[in-house]
Amino acid sequence: MPERFYITTPIYYPNAEPHLGHFYTTLCADAVARYRRLIGDEVWFLTGTDWHGIKMVKSAAAAGVSPHELAAKNDQSFFDCWKEFGFTFDDYIRTSEPRHKESVQEIVRRMQASGDIYLGAYEGWYDEGQEEFITETEAKDAEFKSKISGKPLMRYRESTYFFKLAKYVDAVYRAIESDQLLVRPAARKNEVLSKLKGWNQDLSISRATLKWGIPMPGDAEHVLYVWIDALSNYITALGYGSDDESKFKRFWPVDVHMIGKEIMWFHTVYWPAMLLSLGIALPKQVYAHGWWTSEGKKMGKSLGNFIDLDRLRSTASKYSLDALRYYALRAAPFGNDLDWNEGDFSKSFNELADVLGNCLNRVINMTGRYRDGKVPAAGELVDSDRALLDQAKRLPVQLADAYARLALHECATLPIELARATNGYIEATAPFKLAKDPAQAGRLDTILNSSAQAMKIALSAMLPILPGKALEGLRQLNVPVEGKTLAQLTDEPLAAGHVIGPGAPLFPKIDVK
Repeated sequence: MPERFYITTPIYYPNAEPHLGHFYTTLCADAVARYRRLIGDEVWFLTGTDWHGIKMVKSAAAAGVSPHELAAKNDQSFFDCWKEFGFTFDDYIRTSEPRHKESVQEIVRRMQASGDIYLGAYEGWYDEGQEEFITETEAKDAEFKSKISGKPLMRYRESTYFFKLAKYVDAVYRAIESDQLLVRPAARKNEVLSKLKGWNQDLSISRATLKWGIPMPGDAEHVLYVWIDALSNYITALGYGSDDESKFKRFWPVDVHMIGKEIMWFHTVYWPAMLLSLGIALPKQVYAHGWWTSEGKKMGKSLGNFIDLDRLRSTASKYSLDALRYYALRAAPFGNDLDWNEGDFSKSFNELADVLGNCLNRVINMTGRYRDGKVPAAGELVDSDRALLDQAKRLPVQLADAYARLALHECATLPIELARATNGYIEATAPFKLAKDPAQAGRLDTILNSSAQAMKIALSAMLPILPGKALEGLRQLNVPVEGKTLAQLTDEPLAAGHVIGPGAPLFPKIDVK
């Protein structure tokens, strides 16, 4: 039965143009969204940008422009890039939008009505890059530097409104421990539970010294602090707190919050506690992926190894956008840290060219040469035929399991393994030799049929990963895709007499040196 499926990325800071980290998170969400649409689900995919916070103010000051000017400029870059890269988001929210501001203020009013917000004062250490207050112990352990950026922590003292986070710590702990709120990978879950155990601090949610943000309801001297503003986007985009909450009722709770591990704590502790205060169901899953390095080193512009927007564009231009998608998704088991490596990229591209593209080309060329481009009827099957067709039949089931686990590395490579098996099957059965013997015509028919069926399934399974190239390959097989689910594409075999071709290389060979 089709399901409703809601997936989000974080909303990104538009203090600079997008880079590999932003691209990767959005790509992962896009691949999952594409798969869920392909199996017939009703999908809502949300992304966007967070315009507020001290990081934006300082970046704007350094650039000599207003925070609004900086955010608007870079936000347009994010939006245009996501369109350029073919990401299929259904909504793009900005925290500067009236729909967000109004709903956030309503959220705060509801939390105030629950008695969960109070005015107090804060003095302590602050990580400006993360927009996070740090305990004295954490600051000391980190030598008073950010664990993420390595930059010095700042000392702040000011009046602030607090959210009663400590009130909800036990409930959040139980939800994570029992997997009511699924935190993955499992190592991240353990990290959160370890830190959460015994936590007794409330959460600062406003700043009196910052004027760039959403005003605190009832106290215009304060603006709402970034996390209550930013995290709420996941429900304000659905209309929560507005006059029309129909989309919220349709899609909440979210199925997957896709994030980087540096913001795991906020999404697995602050956000669930806020939702509990509002009486709203918790997210089903928060999945925190790893960080990218470049050629084995931490990325940095000064090191010359930063994978920025220009680098992403030039890579996609040279090798194809789908080759870039495949490389990023297969680079490491999902959740692990990843490394951008030119040698690995070459291996990845050659895998697409030599395995997937080559196998499709062989099937089309052999069918054209030996059977005038028409898929022949299969004859009696032998063990090698059955083995290939069984592997092809298992692929949709394996894929469903991999996507359910968000094992995106497997989602990318499982169809390639079927193409690899098909290549091996062709080598072992040697149809090019059988074609010389008229007495082997029936056996040749079976091999050509089996190979074509397997490639159709492999390409169909690759549609969420290689949306352009897989579609092109299916068109070469003369398989219509529009309006069809994955089950229809994989369960309906190519009929005897089905005309395929002509073919063309999916991934033309490139000198990758």
